[in-house]
Amino acid sequence: MGAAEASISVSADETEALAASLASELRPGDVVHVCGEIGSGKTTFIRGACRALGFDRPVTSPSYTIANRYESGSLLISHLDCQRLEFASGEEAGLLDDEIGADRIAFIEWPQQSEGAVGQIALTPAAFRVQLTHVSENQRAVVIDRITKS
Repeated sequence: MGAAEASISVSADETEALAASLASELRPGDVVHVCGEIGSGKTTFIRGACRALGFDRPVTSPSYTIANRYESGSLLISHLDCQRLEFASGEEAGLLDDEIGADRIAFIEWPQQSEGAVGQIALTPAAFRVQLTHVSENQRAVVIDRITKS
């Protein structure tokens, strides 16, 4: 594991600012696992990163569509929500493989749900792991772990 950085966020703006800081380190091919319970700020975090990467249109949770794609100039961004991902094999297994690749940055909410999936999404290691945790109604602990690439 690399260096972990912990912060407390008291607003959506602060969560987005933390994400913007991480975004400055991201390069195509990077995968960011964004973990936390419902309502902890996962999509808010990803929205802040996307804005810092130059995407200025709405960033919404792909809870029901599983994947959203965003483009900022020549940069491609994939935003996955694997909470409802239940397949483990079969023809759907590689359905999301196009969302991970050297040509884009990928953010994966609920990455633990993809562990049983067969396909690139389950096999691609994260470059960064973000953990958001409720501290109180208005506070979130945000831990950003920079995972050393091998």
